Amino acid sequence: MFFNDLYALFVYFVCAIVISYVAFAISYIFGIRADDSNKLAAYECGFTPFDDARNTFEIHFYLVAILFLMFDLEISFLFPWAISLSMLSVAGYFAMVIFFILLTIGFVYEYKKGALEWE
Repeated sequence: MFFNDLYALFVYFVCAIVISYVAFAISYIFGIRADDSNKLAAYECGFTPFDDARNTFEIHFYLVAILFLMFDLEISFLFPWAISLSMLSVAGYFAMVIFFILLTIGFVYEYKKGALEWE
């Protein structure tokens, strides 16, 4: 019984992958390719671009974004853990404590390296 369910799931994923590749191949083979400089230009809401829109960003923006995602992920683990804390065993409690300790160590490491300082 269990293997029948897994077999159906496997067939579903294989069919989804095959259909995706077939659709991509058909559009690639029969698609019209036109070199147009407007396709490569940045979209400026109908205005002529003031400057090149493909400027580089400083690495600090990416570090702040990664830290935001990391702590956002921490919150997504924290809420279910806090709700089910009374039902968890000691191992579940200490697993989450270790998770928070690792996040804290990572944050302190980032802080000590100066990744959060703006120049």
